[in-house]
Amino acid sequence: MPLDDREQRILEEIERQFYEEDPKLAETVRSTTIASVSARQLKWAILTLVVGVGVMLGFFTRSTVVALVGFVVMVAAVAWIIAIVQRRSGAGLGVLGTLAAVLKRRRGDG
Repeated sequence: MPLDDREQRILEEIERQFYEEDPKLAETVRSTTIASVSARQLKWAILTLVVGVGVMLGFFTRSTVVALVGFVVMVAAVAWIIAIVQRRSGAGLGVLGTLAAVLKRRRGDG
């Protein structure tokens, strides 16, 4: 539903005040997109995965507990990556979606 003239003027006034009061924040809000946020999250998730693998491989002969923590971090990072990819694609990963549907049918849920 389009805005009427009065609502449009109010919105423009709020936007103008926003740019006057904090131009740096206004520019950040204007330039931030979902794609840039998800790209940044994906970089952090991949870094977390690499750290998890490194900890797991670095400690599996010396300290099983630390290696297990690395494994948990690695699995969490993979889950995070999958969630980011699903959000970006809007549909999810085809193979995982198909596998989930098959498992759901076997349990009798679907």
